[in-house]
Amino acid sequence: MTTSNIVQTVNETLRTEMRRNGNVVLLGEDIGKDGGVFRATAGLQNEFGQQRVIDTPIAEEGIIGMAIGMAMNGLEPVVEIQFLDFIYPGFNQIVSELAKLRYRSGGHFPAHVVIRAPSGGGIRGGLYHSQSTEAYFTHTPGLFVATPSTPTDTMGLMRTAMRGSDPVMFLEPKRIYRTVKEELPADEEFTIPFGKAKVLKEGTGVTLVSWGAMVHTCKAAVELASKENVSVELIDMRTLMPFDIETILASVRKTGRVVIAHEATKVSGFGGEIAAQIAERAIDSLQAPIVRLGGFDAPFPYALENTYLPSPERILRAIRKAASY
Repeated sequence: MTTSNIVQTVNETLRTEMRRNGNVVLLGEDIGKDGGVFRATAGLQNEFGQQRVIDTPIAEEGIIGMAIGMAMNGLEPVVEIQFLDFIYPGFNQIVSELAKLRYRSGGHFPAHVVIRAPSGGGIRGGLYHSQSTEAYFTHTPGLFVATPSTPTDTMGLMRTAMRGSDPVMFLEPKRIYRTVKEELPADEEFTIPFGKAKVLKEGTGVTLVSWGAMVHTCKAAVELASKENVSVELIDMRTLMPFDIETILASVRKTGRVVIAHEATKVSGFGGEIAAQIAERAIDSLQAPIVRLGGFDAPFPYALENTYLPSPERILRAIRKAASY
């Protein structure tokens, strides 16, 4: 077993998968010589050369378009977008071309592109380096969306993404890139299937659902709630498309109460989809209204970053609201 943080796990998983599969190529801005802005690809160009670890111009539309062409010709590109906030110049290539390629070609053209992007706030990056826009991509049929919260989940989900056949948005929570560490499985075939959530802590009073870096904030809130004798069941979604509604419904039928917490703005955040499906499929089990909380419906601030992001105390208030209804 090897102890690793998330960014180290990204690096090592890319390295082992490139050794395993000669069709894997990496593309992105400064990912070669400099190893990327977060050093997630450090050392890979030295090992695999400039033909497989490609430094690109600052042109997201071109990067993703080139990756689509590579995939159509049998390569398996992994794209790095420096920050999820920078992806918009390539948005049309993703949602109008990549996501639809296999469908429109009747399965004749492969569309196996993995797009890595550091996501979320917490590094004092201000409004252009802190957004959580995962809901844009979950609204696009044909795209898979994964967002791990631990090194082990990063390894397992990234292997699944790189060994699959579909385009994947792999959103990495940069706030916890280096702060969350754990021992990794030694099994080179260890993977985590998409669409399978993880119950991190069982409870009977309230179901708390989250993903990405917010999972760790929720863990702190669960500890606070336990001091008030509120038993909280904590679920980490791990993938948002597909997402594991059955695990959530089973928990809600047990607790009767649910809180959904994420970094993205509350309005049109992915928590709304989870809430809607709970209401459609388990409303008879609810003993209290569904409580959602996220970032405020405003541009991500610089000076008030910690106020904008849901804190353990804000989540605790939401848990109290659900538990006391």
